[in-house]
Amino acid sequence: MTSIVRPTSAQITRRLIVLAAAVFAVAVGWSQQLLGWGQSPAEFSADSDETLRVAGYAFSIWGLIYLGLLAYAVRQAMRQTGESLLVHRFGWPSVAAFLGIGWWVIAAGFDWELATIVLIFASLIALLLPMLHNAGAIRALGRTERDRWLVVWPLALLAGWLTVAAPVNLLTVATGDGALPEALSPTAWAMLAIVIVALVGLAVTWRVRTLAYALPIAWGLLGAFAAEMERNPPLAYVALAAAVAVLIGAVVLTFRLRPGVERAR
Repeated sequence: MTSIVRPTSAQITRRLIVLAAAVFAVAVGWSQQLLGWGQSPAEFSADSDETLRVAGYAFSIWGLIYLGLLAYAVRQAMRQTGESLLVHRFGWPSVAAFLGIGWWVIAAGFDWELATIVLIFASLIALLLPMLHNAGAIRALGRTERDRWLVVWPLALLAGWLTVAAPVNLLTVATGDGALPEALSPTAWAMLAIVIVALVGLAVTWRVRTLAYALPIAWGLLGAFAAEMERNPPLAYVALAAAVAVLIGAVVLTFRLRPGVERAR
């Protein structure tokens, strides 16, 4: 059950920092879309996407992610929200991730390529480590508990999308700079990246047993399928197969593997 322990003054300060970081990330992202300064995330991805392309519409998932992050942060700013285990343990990691994705939008907008790689992988790691460390607590949440919907889901959605976006970002920069190793062909590198993304998606879902992490991964892989279908059909079908495997695998892992852990108590 979610804790009802009232937060201390230090914990309230941390929560306000979480809120400020979330507002920063959302404000930077939405201001770029509304005002059009610099490159958009989709334009940055398309700049050197000869190796692996993702359809522009896939980036619309940021709207859903931003809403989730605001819900997560605003809830924390309320004094009546108990200082649960997950609220406590995801506090500072979420600050790091929010600042990272906010600065990533700025770095992508001004084409600071190396910075985008560092920021996106750092943001992903900042979320994945506490997710894996607290997998037992996440699995133990009842279906109706607020921490499931207002802590786990918003952060897992972001982590899932970053799991796709980080390797695409890396391949985009490496391709544009001519730094893609010649040990494999560009298509082979792209296929390898897709397979790794799918395996990571299934492995993390097996640990945390929540669809929230797998859904944006499947969405991103479907975006790669749609973008590559005309240009590189073999790569497109690998992306489609990976998307289907992640989606089906996540459903099975979440609802059929040890179902008693996932049911509300």
